[in-house]
Amino acid sequence: MSHTHTFVQDDLAITSNHVNATRTFSPPIFGRWHGSSRLDIDARMPSDVEIISPMVEQLMQAIEASGCVIGREFAVELALREALNNAVLHGNRLDPAKFVELHCRCDLRKGIWLVIKDEGTGFDPTTVPNPMRPDGLKAEHGRGIYLMKSTMDDVSFERGGTEVHMWKRSGWSSSRELLGDKTCAEKENVTDLRR
Repeated sequence: MSHTHTFVQDDLAITSNHVNATRTFSPPIFGRWHGSSRLDIDARMPSDVEIISPMVEQLMQAIEASGCVIGREFAVELALREALNNAVLHGNRLDPAKFVELHCRCDLRKGIWLVIKDEGTGFDPTTVPNPMRPDGLKAEHGRGIYLMKSTMDDVSFERGGTEVHMWKRSGWSSSRELLGDKTCAEKENVTDLRR
């Protein structure tokens, strides 16, 4: 049986005030537990850098409660912050009329999938310099993408670069493997979050 849970209290609701528009999000994050092993989260936020940290903190509370990336929470949080920052700054260019959407699926055996969508014009990820190469050391862009790719198990850019899809293997699986239960640690096919 599915249950809908709100992961923030009314007094913690994220509010964003802009010169041209005021938007109140109460509450911004909705999640649905599917049995004891899966959690789906949908969130929407304005293009405001001050909203990123409160959004990440609330999302990470739900993700940590799911137990799907035990021991890997820091990596997920870092990638999530970078993806939201890129969507707000580079995708939506701080436009208060544009939003960033986030979809998250947590599964104990498979891990976590994150999709962050912006309303920008997109970009070609192959043209972003690698900050670890000499020609990319002075580049103004690329460090966020590098961090996402180095902390997550899979990262791809879809829909012309307006969506980033990220996957992190379950921490639960590796914990079980250490205990000798290899049946749970075998890699399963990655299911597309959009299904």
